Amino acid sequence: MRAISNEYLWWQKGIIYEVYVRSFKDSNGDGIGDLQGVLSKLDYLHWLGIKAIWLTPVYPSPMKDFGYDVYDYKGIHPQYGTMHDFDELLQAVHARDMKLVMDLVPNHTSDEHSWFKASSSSKDNPKRDWYIWHDAKPDGTPPNNWLSVFGGSAWEWDGRTQQYYLHSFLKAQPDLNFRNKEVQQAIFEVMQFWLDKGIDGFRVDSIAHLVKDKLLRDNPSNPYYNPSMPVSQQLVQLFSTNRPEVHDVIHAMRAVLDKYENKVMIGELYLSVSGIISYYGYDNKGVQLPANFQLITDPWNAETLAVTLAKSEALVPQSAWPHWAIGNHDQSRVISRVGKSLAKVAALLLLTLRGTPTMYYGDEIGMHDVNIPVGEMQDPQGLMEPEKNFSRDPQRTPMQWSNEEQAGFSSGEPWLPVGGNYAAINVAAAQQDDHSLLMLYKQLISLRQSEPSLSTGEYFPVFANSEMLAYIRQQEGVNRFLIVLNISKVKGYYVQDKIRLSGTVALATSKSMEGKVVGKIIELEGGEGIIVRLNN
Repeated sequence: MRAISNEYLWWQKGIIYEVYVRSFKDSNGDGIGDLQGVLSKLDYLHWLGIKAIWLTPVYPSPMKDFGYDVYDYKGIHPQYGTMHDFDELLQAVHARDMKLVMDLVPNHTSDEHSWFKASSSSKDNPKRDWYIWHDAKPDGTPPNNWLSVFGGSAWEWDGRTQQYYLHSFLKAQPDLNFRNKEVQQAIFEVMQFWLDKGIDGFRVDSIAHLVKDKLLRDNPSNPYYNPSMPVSQQLVQLFSTNRPEVHDVIHAMRAVLDKYENKVMIGELYLSVSGIISYYGYDNKGVQLPANFQLITDPWNAETLAVTLAKSEALVPQSAWPHWAIGNHDQSRVISRVGKSLAKVAALLLLTLRGTPTMYYGDEIGMHDVNIPVGEMQDPQGLMEPEKNFSRDPQRTPMQWSNEEQAGFSSGEPWLPVGGNYAAINVAAAQQDDHSLLMLYKQLISLRQSEPSLSTGEYFPVFANSEMLAYIRQQEGVNRFLIVLNISKVKGYYVQDKIRLSGTVALATSKSMEGKVVGKIIELEGGEGIIVRLNN
């Protein structure tokens, strides 16, 4: 059995909540969420039981990728407010005994950043090597076959200096060269700037992209590609991402973080479970929370999820800590992926696993993807291939606060349309309904944080079939819990055979089940789930 520690840190015990700032709450009527808007809703997040807020980028930016194209890492974009607003928000977060995590975007800058302006001015500029430049092939084509995540070649020709530069995303987002120690030091100074202000850590964007193959070798063709997939997936990104040398850079970033007390680094990763594990780093000095998105990308059935959970438990190092998410700003909302009937059981799964759960704004009230007509589409990824429905706009629509005009998000016209169901699906209505998804989230979070077995206890799988998934969470000397979930739309059964567990339902997707004593046969309708406090 894994050794139990009494010294769990805030990022292990608490729940992280992603605030997509642009869509959370608008305070000034311009239709764009801002820092004062976030400040105005802190009491809601505190009421819900959230312990840490992750803010998407608020830096000055041309907004070609809505803040993930930065031209000043040490400022605040005027659309979002001022540095004074940020300082006020940070102080208010800490006053509520909550934490604030910022989005760090180190892989690339905006092409309007002063660093790139200098780098692109001439081949002799001291910052030329801060980005990845290379000559064309003899026939004038790009240096290799690498593709941008957003489609097309990852190389852009610069007529002034007669070389190509690399961009893993938009051509307006040139990649920094992390093989250059000056670049590393510049990003370390950015980290120190915000850590000195008192933030509690970083979510690091596109962390696997930071180092590229030194020889710029071609990526191999993807034998599993089909036309319904993004064009970028025609190739397997063996040489353009997830290079072994990236871990040296991450280790150095972690060293900066460790100069401060009790800070966290979360890494964005779209890798297999085994791929994620390497980002904990040697001596566990890499990313404390390598993001695990398997609950987003895997098929939603009990047997598949049971294997995913088992892999994570088997591979996460003993001294490390898992991470889980069921939604984020780049993926279709959970309720749109799995259906309304499984929304509550999805909440139970996320909040009863061992590891740190990350919630995405609006998922707690059942917001779903909103259809955005092509003519109103904002997302650059979606605009690259509009016929394939890859836009991220549908999951980024304004938070639905009330049944007031524009869902209480703004007094002006929102930057994206509000979901058409906002009159029924909103925070204010859900807070008045004891049976709502929001109230279930609140009760789940409260139970998780009051019971050590659910927040930091061990995970033991006990049963899985085509419908049902069951596991135990336990910590020595305190209450143990059995979680049974029907991750299907049909009735399922868990017949306790070799192991007989008895106890009382402490929390369930349906209040009518709470307080019942479980027997040998546990029967659940599709989308139902229970948390059983076991008799010790």
